[in-house]
Amino acid sequence: MKHVLFIFGTRPEAIKMAPLVLRFKAEASLKTTVCVTGQHRDMLDQVLKPFGIRPDIDLDVMRQDQDLFDVTLNILHGLKPILQKLVPDIVFVHGDTTTTFTASLAAFYCKIRVAHIEAGLRTHNFFSPWPEELNRQLTARLASYHFAPTEGARQNLLKEGIRDDQIMVTGNTVIDALHYIQDKIEQNPALKARLARLLRDRGYPFPDLKDPRRIVLVTGHRRENFGEGFRNICSALKQIAIEYQDVDVVYPVHLNPNVRKIVLSMLSNIPNIYLIEPLEYEPFIFLMNASSIVVTDSGGIQEEAPSLGKPVLVMRNQTERPEAVSAGTVRLVGTDPGLIKTVISRLLTDSAYYASMAQAVNPYGDGKAANRIFELLQEFIGGERHA
Repeated sequence: MKHVLFIFGTRPEAIKMAPLVLRFKAEASLKTTVCVTGQHRDMLDQVLKPFGIRPDIDLDVMRQDQDLFDVTLNILHGLKPILQKLVPDIVFVHGDTTTTFTASLAAFYCKIRVAHIEAGLRTHNFFSPWPEELNRQLTARLASYHFAPTEGARQNLLKEGIRDDQIMVTGNTVIDALHYIQDKIEQNPALKARLARLLRDRGYPFPDLKDPRRIVLVTGHRRENFGEGFRNICSALKQIAIEYQDVDVVYPVHLNPNVRKIVLSMLSNIPNIYLIEPLEYEPFIFLMNASSIVVTDSGGIQEEAPSLGKPVLVMRNQTERPEAVSAGTVRLVGTDPGLIKTVISRLLTDSAYYASMAQAVNPYGDGKAANRIFELLQEFIGGERHA
């Protein structure tokens, strides 16, 4: 029996790996093992629950005030005995985190092939996003199989010398995860009511769906925005809230103290700004679907929100996901407070401009990426394709 090992450690990885884990676990002829590093602790656990996934192995590396040196070292040491004991046929990693790169390196040291999900995303700037861009490029050198979400990602890999027969374009598994959760919510009125109550309990008086207020949903956590970047973002959000009293700005504030200190000091006590604790995946998708505009520095949300018809403003100067910008679903606004305010204001007041972003086609797939990846990996499992 072939043995497949999934290794991930953060909330975004868990969301995007969940559809794949479910697909592989449904195949009785395979042994599928899930190892989490715990790089994000509480947020990781919250994400896995609605998918019904229980990790087989948990490295639990999360420590107070850890830095990238600590995370890398702890994951590498933690994986050594696991890989040596299990000796899986293939290790799956996802995206661009420190877990991604370190797990790939550990697998390489054990001469185990690596399959990289969401391969080929690039800004070609080592420090934006940091350290994610270099993590992606290093993982590409270590992987045998590259599952690219778009043709643009495939072209990036080809330019770096990755063989064409090692690259497969599949769409992004985040759309699979989104459809799974969205369908679950829509088919269960009791769940929908429970999620609305949960948001009220968390501090946002979720409006009656028959007569909703407009919601600007905000998320932010990127290291490159720490300090002045977050001060600029908060300044723009404050101006929007003051000018548009009929709009609710809802901000689930990331747990990182570099984010919370600035956000709480600048945006507390403004009546229509709601600073709430980070949300589990189900209530977050429910809230995003009820929102009018999404403002974020997250990569995954750039892919998810367009599937729900939500214009996305990205608080970064560069993105490794240019397809959404080209399609018109996403606009880069950086951390310029004047630009952030101007674009949000236009979306709130110009219906034609809003429709041009909300109705654009999502370039990241149809929600069937996990099955494509599974079918393509049969070539490896059956011995037909060798890196």
